[in-house]
Amino acid sequence: MDIPYAFLLPAAFLAGLVDSVVGGGGLIQLPALLVAFPGAPIALLFGTNKFASVFGTLVASIRFCKAQPIPFKTVVPAALAAFIFSFLGARSVSLLDPALLRPLVVVALVAVLIYTVCRPSAGDIHAPKLSPGAQRLVAVCIGGVLGFYDGFFGPGTGSFIIFAFVALLGFDFVRASASAKVLNVATNIAALAFFIPNGYVRYELAVLMGAANVLGSLVGVRLALRNGARFVRVLFIVVVTALLAKQIYQLV
Repeated sequence: MDIPYAFLLPAAFLAGLVDSVVGGGGLIQLPALLVAFPGAPIALLFGTNKFASVFGTLVASIRFCKAQPIPFKTVVPAALAAFIFSFLGARSVSLLDPALLRPLVVVALVAVLIYTVCRPSAGDIHAPKLSPGAQRLVAVCIGGVLGFYDGFFGPGTGSFIIFAFVALLGFDFVRASASAKVLNVATNIAALAFFIPNGYVRYELAVLMGAANVLGSLVGVRLALRNGARFVRVLFIVVVTALLAKQIYQLV
């Protein structure tokens, strides 16, 4: 079967760019795979998508860590919780239809969008709301809940993590995005721990898409660091709106 690289590689680049800043790269990369291979097994496309994405997410995480101070005492325990619960979420798919979550996701996205639009200063300044211990505990809860969600269903996980770090912990958008990348690496690796042993990765495609995703991530991180929290906030609103529209369309 011919692989439409001219279509998939630009999609992977754009997905890496968007995902590195505000999450939501799956809005671009996974649909591109579904369009390119309409008859392929869904698990194979999901695994290929995750394999390609993890490289861009990892590079974005490293790049952010070098340029932006990240509270690792808070983020690392949250990432560990995200890893464990993402794997548990993936294992739970066989017990319940993930599509049952779609109405709740629509409600959550509406709430996120309203909060972000109605509070234009939210996320502009890094002003942690909690003590170090409480911040760590809340971050672990965020990692656990959204890690399970990512393994079980997934749409908008990166955006939800950024929002949670801004709204609940008082992070600015840039630092929240940087922290979210660390958690995303953990959830992606957890998903691959299921997909790879079961043969659900098309490597000849995933490696090239991963390289394009990395290039997009580098551009995205550069834009985020250069333009600051307000740029990230605007892109965040755009991506959340697109996620909401997609979920409503699929629900209807």
